[in-house]
Amino acid sequence: MSKKIKLAKHSGFCYGVKRAVETVKKLKAQNPNKNVFILGELIHNSHVIKELESLGIKTISELPQKGDGICVIRSHGASPEIFEQITNAGFEVVDLTCPDVKKVQKKAIQLVQEGYFLIIVGKAEHPEVIAIKASAERFGSNIFVASDVSQLKTIEQKIKDHKKVGVVVQTTQRITTLNPIVEYLTSISKELMVANTICNSTTLRQNEAKELAEESDLMIVVGSRKSANTTHLAEILKGISNTIHIEDDKELKTYEDIILDANNISITAGASTPETIIENVINKLKGG
Repeated sequence: MSKKIKLAKHSGFCYGVKRAVETVKKLKAQNPNKNVFILGELIHNSHVIKELESLGIKTISELPQKGDGICVIRSHGASPEIFEQITNAGFEVVDLTCPDVKKVQKKAIQLVQEGYFLIIVGKAEHPEVIAIKASAERFGSNIFVASDVSQLKTIEQKIKDHKKVGVVVQTTQRITTLNPIVEYLTSISKELMVANTICNSTTLRQNEAKELAEESDLMIVVGSRKSANTTHLAEILKGISNTIHIEDDKELKTYEDIILDANNISITAGASTPETIIENVINKLKGG
């Protein structure tokens, strides 16, 4: 029996990532004699980082005190302090923060300015969340990051003491993470304002993948393990169907037996997974 292999329509680069990658390449092409640096990984995908390096676009983890050329703010965004440091070091700043992430930053600032106790739903160590928190902290200090209800319970009295509580969400979070938090806050808050800032691309990707998982006996999620939206996809699907998470086609070998047993395979990929990586996985599955 031949295998049925289906690729999700909403898979691979989202528009924010596509815009960031294309813009950086264009910047280097237009400024061949200028240094082009990216502060932190532009997107969470080692294949893309290597490709950019080959074009002369350097990824740096720390900002030099003095430098010249262009320094790019990646799609996750950065704190206002980082923007200042880049300018003070002598670089030209190119801001490639995803427009959806910018919306969350603006909403977070607005809520703090309006006197809300701000709760950011997400992972405290994620660069997007660090940037959202830092942007809001310029306007107030009543801010807390939580990824589940148990973390909020540690500051329950503080939440109860506030007249108004506001919520924003890391763009790549799961709605199943947000819902219990909203339910809990509703029960203890006097006034609650929730901005569901999970980006549309994430929601579409997750919903379509869930539908595919219902009708597949194996789901393959392609993308970096450092990518939040990719790991969330894999977590969601594991509860519905047999699911494997791979970074590229080389890892398929590890799951040979599982793949052999599956007749109906569906593939989805994270927002930072290049098309070529997805194509290689499909070709290998088809015996190419």
